[in-house]
Amino acid sequence: MKKIFILVAFFASVQLAFAQRADSFRFQMDLGAAAPGGGGIGALVNLEPQILVKNNLALGMRFAAVGMVKDVTYYEIPDDYEGELSANFSFSATANYYFNKGNSRIAPYVGGGFGYYTISNLDIEGNNSDWEELQELRASFAWAPMVRAGVELGKFRLGLEYNFVPKSDLQNFDGDIVGEATNQYFGFTLGYFVWGGKWGRNAWH
Repeated sequence: MKKIFILVAFFASVQLAFAQRADSFRFQMDLGAAAPGGGGIGALVNLEPQILVKNNLALGMRFAAVGMVKDVTYYEIPDDYEGELSANFSFSATANYYFNKGNSRIAPYVGGGFGYYTISNLDIEGNNSDWEELQELRASFAWAPMVRAGVELGKFRLGLEYNFVPKSDLQNFDGDIVGEATNQYFGFTLGYFVWGGKWGRNAWH
Protein backbone atom coordinates (compact mmCIF):
# COMPACT_ATOMS: atom_id res chain seq x y z
CA MET A 1 0.00 0.00 0.00
CA LYS A 2 2.90 2.39 0.66
CA LYS A 3 3.95 2.12 -3.00
CA ILE A 4 0.45 3.09 -4.14
CA PHE A 5 0.44 6.08 -1.79
CA ILE A 6 3.79 7.20 -3.23
CA LEU A 7 2.31 7.23 -6.74
CA VAL A 8 -0.77 9.14 -5.62
CA ALA A 9 1.36 11.66 -3.70
CA PHE A 10 3.57 12.20 -6.75
CA PHE A 11 0.61 13.00 -8.96
CA ALA A 12 -0.89 15.30 -6.31
CA SER A 13 2.35 17.27 -6.07
CA VAL A 14 2.50 17.70 -9.85
CA GLN A 15 -1.12 18.85 -9.89
CA LEU A 16 -0.42 21.50 -7.25
CA ALA A 17 2.65 22.70 -9.12
CA PHE A 18 0.66 23.38 -12.28
CA ALA A 19 -2.74 24.20 -10.78
CA GLN A 20 -2.57 27.88 -11.75
CA ARG A 21 -2.18 27.18 -15.47
CA ALA A 22 -5.49 27.97 -17.22
CA ASP A 23 -7.36 24.99 -18.72
CA SER A 24 -4.57 22.62 -17.68
CA PHE A 25 -6.63 19.93 -15.97
CA ARG A 26 -9.00 17.31 -17.42
CA PHE A 27 -10.49 13.95 -16.50
CA GLN A 28 -11.18 11.08 -18.87
CA MET A 29 -12.80 7.66 -18.80
CA ASP A 30 -11.88 4.80 -21.17
CA LEU A 31 -13.87 1.66 -21.93
CA GLY A 32 -12.54 -1.08 -24.13
CA ALA A 33 -11.53 -4.63 -24.92
CA ALA A 34 -8.48 -6.46 -23.57
CA ALA A 35 -6.55 -9.17 -25.43
CA PRO A 36 -4.28 -11.18 -23.10
CA GLY A 37 -0.93 -12.33 -24.42
CA GLY A 38 -1.13 -15.99 -25.40
CA GLY A 39 -4.88 -15.96 -26.08
CA GLY A 40 -8.12 -14.99 -24.41
CA ILE A 41 -10.48 -12.04 -24.18
CA GLY A 42 -11.48 -9.42 -21.65
CA ALA A 43 -12.75 -5.93 -20.92
CA LEU A 44 -11.23 -2.88 -19.24
CA VAL A 45 -12.09 0.44 -17.62
CA ASN A 46 -9.54 3.25 -17.22
CA LEU A 47 -10.00 6.45 -15.20
CA GLU A 48 -7.33 9.08 -15.69
CA PRO A 49 -6.94 12.70 -14.49
CA GLN A 50 -4.34 14.63 -16.51
CA ILE A 51 -2.49 17.93 -16.30
CA LEU A 52 -1.11 19.75 -19.34
CA VAL A 53 2.37 20.80 -18.15
CA LYS A 54 3.48 22.04 -21.58
CA ASN A 55 1.56 22.77 -24.78
CA ASN A 56 2.05 19.21 -26.05
CA LEU A 57 2.88 17.23 -22.90
CA ALA A 58 0.42 15.89 -20.33
CA LEU A 59 1.12 14.01 -17.09
CA GLY A 60 -1.50 11.88 -15.42
CA MET A 61 -2.45 9.04 -13.12
CA ARG A 62 -4.30 6.07 -14.61
CA PHE A 63 -6.53 3.87 -12.43
CA ALA A 64 -7.35 0.70 -14.39
CA ALA A 65 -9.53 -2.37 -13.86
CA VAL A 66 -9.30 -5.31 -16.27
CA GLY A 67 -11.24 -8.58 -16.33
CA MET A 68 -9.92 -11.37 -18.56
CA VAL A 69 -10.59 -14.97 -19.47
CA LYS A 70 -7.32 -16.49 -20.65
CA ASP A 71 -5.17 -19.58 -20.92
CA VAL A 72 -2.84 -20.59 -18.12
CA THR A 73 0.01 -23.12 -18.17
CA TYR A 74 0.27 -26.03 -15.74
CA TYR A 75 3.42 -28.09 -15.48
CA GLU A 76 1.90 -31.46 -14.55
CA ILE A 77 -1.79 -31.23 -15.49
CA PRO A 78 -3.47 -32.09 -18.84
CA ASP A 79 -4.74 -29.26 -21.04
CA ASP A 80 -8.51 -29.87 -20.59
CA TYR A 81 -9.11 -26.76 -18.50
CA GLU A 82 -10.15 -23.13 -18.61
CA GLY A 83 -8.45 -20.37 -16.64
CA GLU A 84 -10.42 -17.30 -15.55
CA LEU A 85 -8.73 -14.18 -14.21
CA SER A 86 -11.46 -12.34 -12.34
CA ALA A 87 -9.83 -8.89 -12.24
CA ASN A 88 -6.58 -6.92 -12.42
CA PHE A 89 -6.18 -3.48 -10.88
CA SER A 90 -3.37 -1.02 -11.52
CA PHE A 91 -2.21 2.48 -10.61
CA SER A 92 0.19 4.05 -13.14
CA ALA A 93 1.88 7.42 -13.55
CA THR A 94 1.50 8.38 -17.23
CA ALA A 95 2.81 10.84 -19.83
CA ASN A 96 1.38 11.67 -23.27
CA TYR A 97 2.96 13.69 -26.08
CA TYR A 98 0.49 15.27 -28.54
CA PHE A 99 1.14 16.14 -32.18
CA ASN A 100 -1.03 19.26 -32.18
CA LYS A 101 0.02 22.90 -32.72
CA GLY A 102 -3.16 24.37 -31.24
CA ASN A 103 -4.98 24.91 -34.54
CA SER A 104 -6.89 21.62 -34.83
CA ARG A 105 -9.35 19.56 -32.81
CA ILE A 106 -7.56 16.38 -33.96
CA ALA A 107 -4.52 15.38 -31.89
CA PRO A 108 -2.56 12.14 -32.48
CA TYR A 109 -0.49 11.11 -29.47
CA VAL A 110 2.07 8.65 -28.15
CA GLY A 111 2.61 7.93 -24.49
CA GLY A 112 3.50 5.53 -21.76
CA GLY A 113 3.47 4.89 -18.07
CA PHE A 114 4.80 2.87 -15.17
CA GLY A 115 2.80 1.53 -12.28
CA TYR A 116 1.76 -1.07 -9.75
CA TYR A 117 -0.41 -4.01 -10.86
CA THR A 118 -2.37 -6.36 -8.63
CA ILE A 119 -3.08 -9.74 -10.21
CA SER A 120 -6.10 -11.38 -8.63
CA ASN A 121 -6.97 -14.98 -7.93
CA LEU A 122 -7.68 -17.61 -10.56
CA ASP A 123 -10.66 -19.94 -10.59
CA ILE A 124 -10.03 -23.20 -12.45
CA GLU A 125 -12.64 -25.40 -14.09
CA GLY A 126 -11.99 -28.80 -15.65
CA ASN A 127 -12.78 -32.49 -15.78
CA ASN A 128 -10.07 -33.62 -13.39
CA SER A 129 -11.23 -34.22 -9.79
CA ASP A 130 -7.68 -33.61 -8.54
CA TRP A 131 -8.04 -29.93 -9.38
CA GLU A 132 -10.11 -29.15 -6.31
CA GLU A 133 -6.98 -28.28 -4.32
CA LEU A 134 -5.87 -25.83 -7.05
CA GLN A 135 -8.90 -23.57 -7.08
CA GLU A 136 -8.64 -19.91 -6.06
CA LEU A 137 -4.90 -19.65 -6.51
CA ARG A 138 -3.06 -16.84 -4.80
CA ALA A 139 -2.87 -13.26 -6.04
CA SER A 140 0.41 -11.51 -6.84
CA PHE A 141 1.72 -7.99 -7.43
CA ALA A 142 4.16 -6.42 -9.88
CA TRP A 143 5.61 -3.15 -11.15
CA ALA A 144 5.32 -2.86 -14.94
CA PRO A 145 5.53 -0.38 -17.85
CA MET A 146 2.85 0.50 -20.38
CA VAL A 147 3.03 2.09 -23.85
CA ARG A 148 0.17 3.54 -25.90
CA ALA A 149 -0.77 5.56 -28.96
CA GLY A 150 -3.95 6.89 -30.52
CA VAL A 151 -5.83 9.99 -31.60
CA GLU A 152 -8.11 12.48 -29.85
CA LEU A 153 -11.14 13.83 -31.72
CA GLY A 154 -12.89 16.62 -29.84
CA LYS A 155 -13.85 15.17 -26.46
CA PHE A 156 -13.30 11.56 -27.60
CA ARG A 157 -10.17 9.44 -27.75
CA LEU A 158 -9.38 6.23 -29.63
CA GLY A 159 -6.38 4.37 -28.28
CA LEU A 160 -4.26 1.25 -28.31
CA GLU A 161 -2.13 0.29 -25.31
CA TYR A 162 0.13 -2.57 -24.29
CA ASN A 163 0.77 -3.45 -20.65
CA PHE A 164 4.00 -5.39 -20.03
CA VAL A 165 2.84 -7.14 -16.86
CA PRO A 166 5.24 -10.02 -16.07
CA LYS A 167 4.17 -13.63 -15.76
CA SER A 168 3.11 -14.84 -12.33
CA ASP A 169 3.68 -18.23 -10.72
CA LEU A 170 0.64 -20.30 -9.77
CA GLN A 171 0.88 -21.95 -6.37
CA ASN A 172 -1.26 -24.50 -4.59
CA PHE A 173 -2.25 -24.21 -0.94
CA ASP A 174 1.03 -25.87 0.10
CA GLY A 175 3.04 -23.12 -1.59
CA ASP A 176 4.31 -25.35 -4.42
CA ILE A 177 4.62 -23.72 -7.86
CA VAL A 178 2.37 -25.69 -10.23
CA GLY A 179 2.26 -23.40 -13.27
CA GLU A 180 2.31 -19.85 -14.55
CA ALA A 181 -0.08 -17.24 -15.94
CA THR A 182 0.67 -14.72 -18.69
CA ASN A 183 -0.53 -11.29 -17.52
CA GLN A 184 0.55 -8.89 -20.30
CA TYR A 185 -2.26 -7.62 -22.51
CA PHE A 186 -3.31 -5.30 -25.34
CA GLY A 187 -6.03 -2.75 -24.67
CA PHE A 188 -8.29 -1.24 -27.36
CA THR A 189 -10.07 1.77 -25.89
CA LEU A 190 -12.67 4.43 -26.57
CA GLY A 191 -12.38 7.36 -24.17
CA TYR A 192 -14.47 10.40 -23.29
CA PHE A 193 -13.37 13.51 -21.41
CA VAL A 194 -15.85 14.19 -18.61
CA TRP A 195 -14.64 17.78 -18.37
CA GLY A 196 -11.99 19.67 -20.30
CA GLY A 197 -9.98 17.97 -22.98
CA LYS A 198 -10.94 19.43 -26.36
CA TRP A 199 -8.10 20.68 -28.52
CA GLY A 200 -8.36 24.08 -30.18
CA ARG A 201 -6.58 27.41 -30.49
CA ASN A 202 -5.62 27.45 -26.80
CA ALA A 203 -4.72 23.78 -26.37
CA TRP A 204 -7.25 22.14 -24.02
CA HIS A 205 -10.49 23.94 -23.24
